[in-house]
Amino acid sequence: MSVRIAFAALAVLSLAAGASAQRQRPEQERPEVLSRVVQCRGIASAEERLACFDREVATLDAAQASGQLLTMDRQQVRRARRSLFGLTVPNLGIFGDDNEDEEEAARIESTVRSASQNAEGKWIITIEDGARWLQVDSRNLNFPPRAGQPIRIRRASLGSYFANVNNQVAIRMRRIN
Repeated sequence: MSVRIAFAALAVLSLAAGASAQRQRPEQERPEVLSRVVQCRGIASAEERLACFDREVATLDAAQASGQLLTMDRQQVRRARRSLFGLTVPNLGIFGDDNEDEEEAARIESTVRSASQNAEGKWIITIEDGARWLQVDSRNLNFPPRAGQPIRIRRASLGSYFANVNNQVAIRMRRIN
């Protein structure tokens, strides 16, 4: 019996360690075009180093202009994350550390652009960025959502989200586009 307990404890620890390792940011391989620019720093002669930088920066600029190299600053990453909030997308490693800005990634605050009810009486709410959300519970709102009202949407369980429209009771929703 104690062997089974020890084996089970070892299995749980190894699973927890594996999950922790997956959450850590993997070492991203630097694109070759960027590596060549960085390598220019190692050239001793100022004239050769400048020629290397000029040549490699031109290559870097051309790669970005042609779409072969994508660059994003932190603000662009935040806007992209916000536009994808509520959608299931694979982790491509392009948005940095998933634990970064965790609170920001767990909720959004926006404004209702439009709201209507479907044939089943469920609310369909479009927010200011064009994202559409469908009510998935049967909770009633005291006042119908109207354009211009504030809405706060936050993660819930099982892939759904809670939305508070104009500080009313939360309704469970999921993003439909």
